[in-house]
Amino acid sequence: MAWVVLVVSGVLETVWAAALEATRGFTRLWPTLLFAVALAGSMAGLAYAMRTIPLGTGYAVWVGVGAVGTAVYGMMVLGEPATAARLACLTLIVAGVAGLKVLH
Repeated sequence: MAWVVLVVSGVLETVWAAALEATRGFTRLWPTLLFAVALAGSMAGLAYAMRTIPLGTGYAVWVGVGAVGTAVYGMMVLGEPATAARLACLTLIVAGVAGLKVLH
């Protein structure tokens, strides 16, 4: 269960990162509220998961899921470039996260 919560928390990291960009410096109410709720949920989930998952593994997986999710969001929604090099680097992050789970 902790691993599921950890991955969901990483997805919430993507949500709060995207919402943070949309707040335009916390000047827009709804994106700011979404940011706050997603941030709180992400941190709470990370804290819960780290009850049973070691700190280094949990944090690395959380950051990896959030980083990949945010990069993919940027490419798919915001029109950021999806170059072969970027996709290869994101694949390496996913491989690292999977490796941490397998080796846990």
